[in-house]
Amino acid sequence: MLIKEILDREEEMIALRRDFHQYPELGFEEFRTSDRIAELLTGWGYEVHRGLGGTGVVGTLKVGSGSKRLGIRADMDALPMQEQTGLPWASQVEGKMHACGHDGHCAILLSAARYLAEKKPFNGTLHLIFQPSEEKIGGAKRMIDDGLFRLFPCDAVFGLHNFPLIPAGQWVTKPGALMASSDSLTITLEGKGGHGSMPEHCIDPTIAGASIVMALQTIVSRNIDPQDAAVVTVGSLQSGTTHNIIPHTAVLKLNMRAFKKEVREALKQRVETLVHAQADSFGLKACIEVDFGYPVTINNEAQTAFALQVARDTFGADNVADPQQVKSMMGSEDFSFMLEEVPGCYLWLGTATGKDDYSVHHPLYQFNDACISVGATYWVRLSEAFLR
Repeated sequence: MLIKEILDREEEMIALRRDFHQYPELGFEEFRTSDRIAELLTGWGYEVHRGLGGTGVVGTLKVGSGSKRLGIRADMDALPMQEQTGLPWASQVEGKMHACGHDGHCAILLSAARYLAEKKPFNGTLHLIFQPSEEKIGGAKRMIDDGLFRLFPCDAVFGLHNFPLIPAGQWVTKPGALMASSDSLTITLEGKGGHGSMPEHCIDPTIAGASIVMALQTIVSRNIDPQDAAVVTVGSLQSGTTHNIIPHTAVLKLNMRAFKKEVREALKQRVETLVHAQADSFGLKACIEVDFGYPVTINNEAQTAFALQVARDTFGADNVADPQQVKSMMGSEDFSFMLEEVPGCYLWLGTATGKDDYSVHHPLYQFNDACISVGATYWVRLSEAFLR
């Protein structure tokens, strides 16, 4: 059941969410967003700390003498894409859009934050973590490297993400690997360019690049246990400028995903071995640069059981998916860095309306504002249960 006081302020929180939506900011540029969040938290009585991860905000509320410490995270950044919804509150910033619903995540946590500050229905320490740059180069890791859990120790940490392909109000998660690791690499092949009519005087990196693309497809089928899921994708092969010039270099950009740490490492090692061997066979040099990497999102078993029970108690078992029936997703999430440091759980909150639902990262994506109160009620009940 939704909390009445949260419902009473729903329109105010929808307006806040739409304000965030109109002025989206990319990773590590969330200055306006973090200013507004810090202002609200301060006004509600939270001790506010800024600067972790650049634009990160942490709001702390201590109640009573309880020793338990809880962390709840929301991400703040938008995506570099043009919105096409035509809504009255559509993005006012050219080429930037909250197409993943992080504006909604912030509104959800702020709605819960206000209620928790007013009612103080717990005994312990609550840390609300507003994280920059989930979409780009891991803002979670930046916050951790800046001392997040040293300065704000947590016994458990939780996060959620809206899911517009799951019916609104449905809660979905599972223990163990929920989302895949993601590693992106840039491979530069250096050959010897020249005139297209005289290939014998050249070392053609385009041919080598094409061969490497095909060879990379054998890694999953021939080097990984068929019972383990893995993906190797070459998203870009850039080489040359025109018809009759053999280029000097070729650049490949690839991404690898897996659900197990050992499979993730096996992919990395096999890519490196294969690329260098192929390059040697063509007589050119290969340089491999790691662009970024996210670990597997692994939910702690005990904290996941706790999170699911809170959802059942609050919304009824019919609105909570059976974790044994939940499939892991090949998408990745930098909340995984936090779960490597602190036991916790990441959940999906269904936001589908059943009409004109587009997935995240789509220019027509819309966040379902009716789910703000749902998510806020959940965070309140989870806080109450964890910090009894």
